[in-house]
Amino acid sequence: MEAVLLAVVLAAAVALLAGVILAVASVVFAVPKDETVEALKEVLPGANCGACGFSGCEGYAAAMAHDGAKVGLCSPGGEACAAATAAILGVEGNVIKKVARLRCAGCEEMAPREFTYVGVPSCAAAVKFYGGDKQCAYGCLGYGDCAAVCEYGAITLENGTAVIDETLCVGCGQCAAACPKALIALQERKNTALVRCRNRDKGAQARKVCKAACIGCMKCQKVCEAGAITVESFLATVDPDKCTACGKCVEACPQGCIV
Repeated sequence: MEAVLLAVVLAAAVALLAGVILAVASVVFAVPKDETVEALKEVLPGANCGACGFSGCEGYAAAMAHDGAKVGLCSPGGEACAAATAAILGVEGNVIKKVARLRCAGCEEMAPREFTYVGVPSCAAAVKFYGGDKQCAYGCLGYGDCAAVCEYGAITLENGTAVIDETLCVGCGQCAAACPKALIALQERKNTALVRCRNRDKGAQARKVCKAACIGCMKCQKVCEAGAITVESFLATVDPDKCTACGKCVEACPQGCIV
């Protein structure tokens, strides 16, 4: 009996000693918290969506506090969040509103299906089966993974492709992360030209699988006086920071894939 009691006492003593050591270690080796970062985290929405371009709200808070990141990059937080973070940092700041835009015009009429897909109605699942059932290997599959993650009802499925309502979109970026083909881009909410295609095949092949595909003809690049359009690998892209929204590229595009 005495041996059992001794063992219990020794175990309790060891546990108590370990607890004391851990308590002391937690104080001695504690990493001091950055009060500015903590204050910024408090006013950020905590969505960790990545729409700001950083690794979640904590990453954005640290970047604002120490790396000079712009205030107002948090689209879900809106004006209130921009004002609060600006007040903490003692700077002026307005929210830089972003919106999701689909870079594909391959609806059912434009981009036909290659075969009948029978499986989980998900883009992420379908893309694993020969890259999806669309003839265009780059196009929107239209099974709605983006719509499923949109908490604001901004995305619907129409005619085999996703449609984004910019009046409802808050630019959280969840849809962009959900798209297995990276067809959704987050852009500053302003009027700018957008190439609704990601096909990098040669013109004839691209047009064969989608009537609305960019064929790399460079007509848009030639008429762009702002130098906002470049054509590489048979695909035109628009730099939204240079685009003046003059509309000349839209008129010049023979495929109608620029809006």
